[in-house]
Amino acid sequence: MAFASRKLSSKFRRETDENCRLTFQRDLQVTGAFINRLGLDHELQGHQGCVNCLEWNDKGSLLASGSDDVQVIIWDPFLHKPLSTIRTGHQGNIFSVKFLPSSHDSVIVTGAADCKIRVHDINTQETTQVFSSHAGRVKRLAVAPNVPFMFWSAAEDGTIMQHDLRTPEKSSGNGNPQNVLINLNAHMAGSAEAKCIAVNPLRPDLLAVGANDPYVRLYDRRMLSCRSMKLPAESSTRLPWEMLDNTANNPPEDFTLPQGCVKYYIAGHLPQKQLDYKKRYRTLAATYVTFSPDGRELLVNLGGEQIYLFDINNNRTAEKFDTSMVLAANGLVKEAACSHSNGFSLHKNGTTNGVSNGLHTATGAAAAAMMRAEMEVEEKQQDIHSGKRHRMEGKTLPTFVEALKKRANTFFEKEQYSKAIIAYNEAIARVSYASVLYGNRAAAFMKRKWDGDLYAALRDCHSALNLDPNHLKAHFRLARCLYELSWPQEAHDCLQHFKHKFPDYAKSHACEALDRDIKAALYSGTCTTDEKEDGASSDSSKSPIKKAMTPMSDQEKYWREEAYDYQSRFCGHCNTTTDIKEANFFGSNGQYIVAGSDDGSFFIWEKRTANIVRVLRGDESIVNCLQPHPTCCLLATSGIDPVVRLWSPRAEDGTKNDREVNNSDDAALANQKRMNADPLEVMLMNMGYRITGVFDVDEEEGGQRNDQAVQCRPS
Repeated sequence: MAFASRKLSSKFRRETDENCRLTFQRDLQVTGAFINRLGLDHELQGHQGCVNCLEWNDKGSLLASGSDDVQVIIWDPFLHKPLSTIRTGHQGNIFSVKFLPSSHDSVIVTGAADCKIRVHDINTQETTQVFSSHAGRVKRLAVAPNVPFMFWSAAEDGTIMQHDLRTPEKSSGNGNPQNVLINLNAHMAGSAEAKCIAVNPLRPDLLAVGANDPYVRLYDRRMLSCRSMKLPAESSTRLPWEMLDNTANNPPEDFTLPQGCVKYYIAGHLPQKQLDYKKRYRTLAATYVTFSPDGRELLVNLGGEQIYLFDINNNRTAEKFDTSMVLAANGLVKEAACSHSNGFSLHKNGTTNGVSNGLHTATGAAAAAMMRAEMEVEEKQQDIHSGKRHRMEGKTLPTFVEALKKRANTFFEKEQYSKAIIAYNEAIARVSYASVLYGNRAAAFMKRKWDGDLYAALRDCHSALNLDPNHLKAHFRLARCLYELSWPQEAHDCLQHFKHKFPDYAKSHACEALDRDIKAALYSGTCTTDEKEDGASSDSSKSPIKKAMTPMSDQEKYWREEAYDYQSRFCGHCNTTTDIKEANFFGSNGQYIVAGSDDGSFFIWEKRTANIVRVLRGDESIVNCLQPHPTCCLLATSGIDPVVRLWSPRAEDGTKNDREVNNSDDAALANQKRMNADPLEVMLMNMGYRITGVFDVDEEEGGQRNDQAVQCRPS
């Protein structure tokens, strides 16, 4: 009766209060029930090539699609028919299409591989303006809801340009563009390529940029101004960094930026791991950036890795082990815990001198022995300690959370680490004060070892220790994570602190074995920090001329050192084949995350837990684009197939969804293997050949799944 009364009251407020009506609509636009029933609604056919971009108008009454056939089709998504087909005049694949906010949905802008940006009138189907400022492929365009007549572009010439329809002469292709807002070539070592761009919908002054490196840049546009760029007069490529005589007689242009105009974001483990990825023939590049509906979060689909979510209002620094905060006296740790200054505090990004690449993979049997010895420490003792602490705070684990923990522990014992992580995610989302949950999830991450798992485990160890400074296993796991992440000096300091704090375990086999490995790493390292920074930030596949002409700027080095860490990450998809793969918020409150994959599927994650909730087959080859409807539970997707697919909740009539991927765990595992496989094997697999052993998953009922660390085959 009480529930019915509350529901009736909610409906009454919805009908009488405008704010309540909007809140009601936002909350119920996309729900768990709708996600569970999501299925293919219709296929829009009309293109003759891959559909590379999709865009809804603000009201959701129109859908625009751009294709390799250099045409844009404007669709009525509810009548499932094309309203107009625009022959854009582009000479290359269309990569981006946008409705101009001030045009009443009558004007669109397109960017393409021919380096051109074209403005089109939908009603007359004519091209009204052409912008030829860029010297590289135009990959993304961005508009702001409250900024009429203006838009921004990101291109593979390494520049971000600002375009104003009221002053087209500044982008008339006279050889020296005057509308360059950001020139990444002046800062990045190697060949800079801008891949994606987004404007904060609630704060249009914030501009996010992704490039061909793992860093995401967030600029304050109010502190930037357009500048001119001199292009070589006689150059077939017109690339601004080639054939320029940067000598004393012809000094390079000054593209330094004002202090405080930009913040950098990156997953904390990636500055150290870039060279490792390159050795595995993987390029790390941001293929899509977007802001949450409330403008507080920034979502990045990082090609070659995972999807990361950054909280731009609560910037989080990367975590290691801060040696300056180590307290020698055990009696002081409890006091320091209140201020989180117990030696497990936040630490800036960076690398450590004396690091040897790949050392973390050489532990072999010793690592397994360490893990077994560590897991032999009875959890019961930790549970008793944690229980006392929870009772002291008046907080005990709720019954359903305790059940989730036991379920996760069972999965861990069966070596089903992904399933264990899913259960721990759900438990932590419900109860954030239990250190044992973070410690146990860290152990599962360390065993699974997908890309980024070790650093996620390190973060969990920090969380556990901030909640409980006496968490023995979290302390030891932290030292192991630091070692396996190739931070041997921090690992050494952490282990010494562990020995001092827990002298009874200092002589254990696991502790002594880890100590030997850490010392071996410290004494065998030869690569310096500067060498790693320069090597990791350049693209060896590009021309060596540019690398020599444009070293990394001092500003770039500072921005990278100050880069902020991610809030959460989403794993399961594969993003290595195309550089236009999107990731978007689904729901007016950003409740879900959606992204396509190289296996032809698209994944849906619950943002709260980062767990996969659905996997659907969206394309015969690759799903690149996913654009949620602004007000309805309707999703538009596209990829290699020359069609646009619309997805909505299916009727509850019991019919089978033939596009459902039933085992999301197996799909995610196969994608992690795909990302780490030899490029030749992936190419053969995409051609239809089956590579035995690389993408096979043991689906035997009741048997042990192959849910171990991803193995890379030698090239």
